[in-house]
Amino acid sequence: MRDFLSGHKRIIFIIATLLALTLTLWETNRFLQEFKQEERDKTQILALAYQKLLEADPEDSNLLTLSSNILEKNHTIPIIITDKDSTVLYQRNLPENDSLKLLQKALEYASYNKPIRLDLQDGDYQYLYYGNSSLLNKLTYYPLVLAAIFILFVAIIYQYYRTGKISDENRLWSGLAKETAHQIGTPLSSLMGWVEILKVQNNPDIPVEEIEKDVQRLNVISQRFSKIGSIPKPETENIGEITRKTVNYMRDRTSKLIDFELNIPSVIKAEINSQLYGWVIENLIKNAVDAMNGQGKITIKITEDTRNVYVDIADTGRGISSSKFREIFNPGYTTKKRGWGLGLSLAKRIIEQYHKGKIFVLQSKPGTGSVFRIILKKK
Repeated sequence: MRDFLSGHKRIIFIIATLLALTLTLWETNRFLQEFKQEERDKTQILALAYQKLLEADPEDSNLLTLSSNILEKNHTIPIIITDKDSTVLYQRNLPENDSLKLLQKALEYASYNKPIRLDLQDGDYQYLYYGNSSLLNKLTYYPLVLAAIFILFVAIIYQYYRTGKISDENRLWSGLAKETAHQIGTPLSSLMGWVEILKVQNNPDIPVEEIEKDVQRLNVISQRFSKIGSIPKPETENIGEITRKTVNYMRDRTSKLIDFELNIPSVIKAEINSQLYGWVIENLIKNAVDAMNGQGKITIKITEDTRNVYVDIADTGRGISSSKFREIFNPGYTTKKRGWGLGLSLAKRIIEQYHKGKIFVLQSKPGTGSVFRIILKKK
């Protein structure tokens, strides 16, 4: 099905559907006009029968009977007959008997059906007002219902195609991420071995501890990539400790002109995947550093209530316009000359899809900085 709806075939399918809709609506409208004309012709016959009934000789029983039967056979078209002074003389297929309401109804009919004038022999005249039958009224809405069904059908097909396309793209990126993790694994294992050798040699000129930290960070990154596309199981973790470790690692690798302030309880727990959560904090810190051009203050505060844990990351950078609060989480959005624009998009996916939480710009003002908030469930 998705192959059928791919590329040019999908466009041809949509065009064909629209043409079918247009043709159907045109044919339906033509049918309605023909049906309406047929009802007007029937009304003309009713008017003629009524006129003959008024003009008939009382002795001409056949004409009287025929005219009466024609009028009595009308069970669908509502009609109102008035004299030249607007006095109601006759009505058919209407529940009202009040003269004022019948006159109002006659004026309503005259707005879309031209009344028929009945000229009598003595120079007098009357008017026959008629409305649409119940069947015609129902058919009037038929094109709208039909159009709605077609539009819904096209929308469902488009959404099905779009969902399928997104799913295919997700599988492609997931496969690429897993393959990247696999390729990193071999040289990473070798690096771990060399670190152990350096430890044994105990050479004071080589910063073995820092090298080991970076190798461990590579291992964490490899594990993060291996989890993309899968559904990692969140566990109850001390989110304060994980946040503090991530900040400490980033502090040692950012400008000394960046001041980090932590307001984190010693123990505060939430349902998270520690590796993916740490990735989000790392991305937010990197964005904050870029927004401050390597100089400023980053404040990280964690609070809780009975149900949720709140992680606020504030910076003193250039800030964000309120019109961009949602857009910055879109894949590809970036203000950097060299960047993919995937950091915040990935953070949003990790928090909202994997952790069933929320991430958004809590507040921001150009020139004063921004505050990002993460909301995670405690259980």
